[in-house]
Amino acid sequence: VQLVESGGGLVQPGGSLRLSCAASGRTFATSSMGWFRQAPGKEREFVAVSTWYSGYTYYPYYASSIKGRFTISRDNAKNTIYLQMNSLKPEDTAVYYCAVSLRATPFNFTIPQSYDYWGQGTQVTVSS
Repeated sequence: VQLVESGGGLVQPGGSLRLSCAASGRTFATSSMGWFRQAPGKEREFVAVSTWYSGYTYYPYYASSIKGRFTISRDNAKNTIYLQMNSLKPEDTAVYYCAVSLRATPFNFTIPQSYDYWGQGTQVTVSS
């Protein structure tokens, strides 16, 4: 199983970026897929998750710090999740990681320990 993030970069405050995470090795249509981020000197923190419920129903959850600015989505045909980030702030600067959890819902999706697969990360820098 491999998760590969892309789409990071340098953006000015107020700008937008869209991160992608392509999964290979197995399908994750019946798994929860999420995003975390880690700034220098800080712990890895939850950003957003697309949780899977039975019947191919998905529900998004967001960290309060990014709610209303970021949107998580998924394309199961491409085995890919996305994170649309708008109104970016300098405090959003971090390495962003995608992750997959094989746990059945409900589970604590805000902690890294709940996830089974991780990508290598992509750097997002918000600066003027």
